[in-house]
Amino acid sequence: MSEAFPDTIEGPQVSHTMTGHVVIAPDKFRGSLTSPEVAAHVAAGLGNVPVVELPVADGGDGTVDAVVASGFIRVETEVTGPVGDPVTASYAVRNEPGARVAVIELAEASGLRRLPGDPAPLTATSRGTGELIAHAVRHGATRIVLGLGGSACTDGGAGMAQALGVRLLDGAGNDLPPGGAALRDLHTIDASGRLRGFEVIVASDVDNPLLGPYGAAAVYAPQKGASPQDVAVLEAGLTRLAAVAVHTHGLTGAAEHDGVVRAMGVAGRPGAGAAGGVGFGALTFLDAEIRPGIGYLLDLVGFDRHVEGARLVITGEGSIDEQTLRGKTPVGVAAAAAKHGVPVVAVCGRRTVGDDELRAAGIEAAYALTDVEPDVRRCMAEAGPLLERLAARIATAHLVQDHERTMPSS
Repeated sequence: MSEAFPDTIEGPQVSHTMTGHVVIAPDKFRGSLTSPEVAAHVAAGLGNVPVVELPVADGGDGTVDAVVASGFIRVETEVTGPVGDPVTASYAVRNEPGARVAVIELAEASGLRRLPGDPAPLTATSRGTGELIAHAVRHGATRIVLGLGGSACTDGGAGMAQALGVRLLDGAGNDLPPGGAALRDLHTIDASGRLRGFEVIVASDVDNPLLGPYGAAAVYAPQKGASPQDVAVLEAGLTRLAAVAVHTHGLTGAAEHDGVVRAMGVAGRPGAGAAGGVGFGALTFLDAEIRPGIGYLLDLVGFDRHVEGARLVITGEGSIDEQTLRGKTPVGVAAAAAKHGVPVVAVCGRRTVGDDELRAAGIEAAYALTDVEPDVRRCMAEAGPLLERLAARIATAHLVQDHERTMPSS
């Protein structure tokens, strides 16, 4: 084992004999605060209340920050950015019984936020994500938790696979250049030199397949700057990748019959279209297993252990909307807390869903920054102090009254 990672890693300093505490388990407020910053401001606003700050994430950008706050160690290294320039990216590691776990966030190396300028939908690559995986494995990691989200690329995980030793060759035997457009020229896949000796768990709540009207190119490429013509090019490239995976390497992706490519096997699996098809690449080339992002990451940070004996859980994210109700962080936290009978409230920048929908999702109430400051720009700029004001409201509504109800009568 490499000495680069410590043998023991301390988690949050928590008194497990504590009862009646509050667990603060939010995701980030995109563009304003990281999840640890959200948790810290909420804790400050609650006042003299025992709390456990447990920032969380669902596998998207912010995942590394969240697990570092729970006791993982951050590791930085230089990798290839989405358009080929070097970027300094980080991942997180921790020793667990039987495994050295590395949490790798695709957005760190291959995300939209890593673009130095304009989007590059046809040529952006996931190579840096593969380089992060390789770095972690070469330094002793045996289990990779790969969080998908916020990607700049639509390359089906081709760049990631190439960084790990998979060769994607054209008809002349040349390695393909970066990006999803180049996949149209794919002729042969040679995975004989792939880096091995580790398992991969993909943490993602995206259920899109690789191909078709709900696939990686059609749904997500326009968000990465792709025109309708670019989408057609990328769909053709991903289709070719899946087909060659079947015909030349015995992999299950898509098969062509009478000129029609039919999604089957891995390409048709929910989650194969995540992060521009990197889900497909992980399933196909790394034998990955996909697990629900928020559920798996709550287990990783020990949510069940910290919520025992709690009187309230406070979760949240930047926007509580219809996407939230489809299983994002606040709903995942609420489901986990419900198993322990602990009520949940949420904080957010804004919300667009009603009280009844929230209660149906297990959230008693949601408090938005726009409740105290209607100006959205000020909410973004002053999110921390405004969160503290919201937390004070939560303390009054959900902690003081609860305490008074449980006080013995004189």
